[in-house]
Amino acid sequence: MSVKDQSERVTWRDGTLPVSALFDDPYFSLANGLDETRQVFLAGNDLPGRFRDGFRIAELGFGTGLNLIATAIAWERAGIPSRLRFTSFEAFPMPATDMDRALAAFPEVHARARPLLDAWTRGERRFALGPVDVTIIEGDARDTLPRWQDQADAWFLDGFSPARNPELWGEELLSEVARHTAPGGTFATYTAAGFVRRGLQSAGFRVERVAGFGTKRHMSRGFLDSAA
Repeated sequence: MSVKDQSERVTWRDGTLPVSALFDDPYFSLANGLDETRQVFLAGNDLPGRFRDGFRIAELGFGTGLNLIATAIAWERAGIPSRLRFTSFEAFPMPATDMDRALAAFPEVHARARPLLDAWTRGERRFALGPVDVTIIEGDARDTLPRWQDQADAWFLDGFSPARNPELWGEELLSEVARHTAPGGTFATYTAAGFVRRGLQSAGFRVERVAGFGTKRHMSRGFLDSAA
């Protein structure tokens, strides 16, 4: 079955934790998804310290939109003038009602989510979230990322578990991530799976395994090695 023939179906664990029915994997940490985002994706990319006017973030796996809103909050708190660009690649968009329910677990985030939820309900995939210009590119990233005409200064690699969603962690796709990374660009991901780290290294990234969030022993982060 092709990506375009499937749509995301969300089940709920303990009434509050969204789980992908397609991949049988939670959308965020059992402990605290917002804290996870801030440790893994923001701090993992040395953000907000690297923020500057026109900074570009790209993401594999949009999910609930939690990473987007947490990033927008960090950007505004950092007092950076002008705009941030946030592009996410998502094969299985979550229904707006489930997105609303998932984000309600984090009041600070949910209070900022209305522009996202309204745009999502209308079927819009290009919209503004405060100072952030958002583009969601639907479809299989193995097809859509090679056609993307931009680069990112930081990548959030946030697909479902490599054991359950290996297609989003393959060497060819990670090579495309590197090809679409600006000089000095970085990545961060919650996973420390060996084949993922090797794939990122083969793509040209310097990869570091560091302490993970919550019960996860390790995560991965790194930067594009211009000398590779």
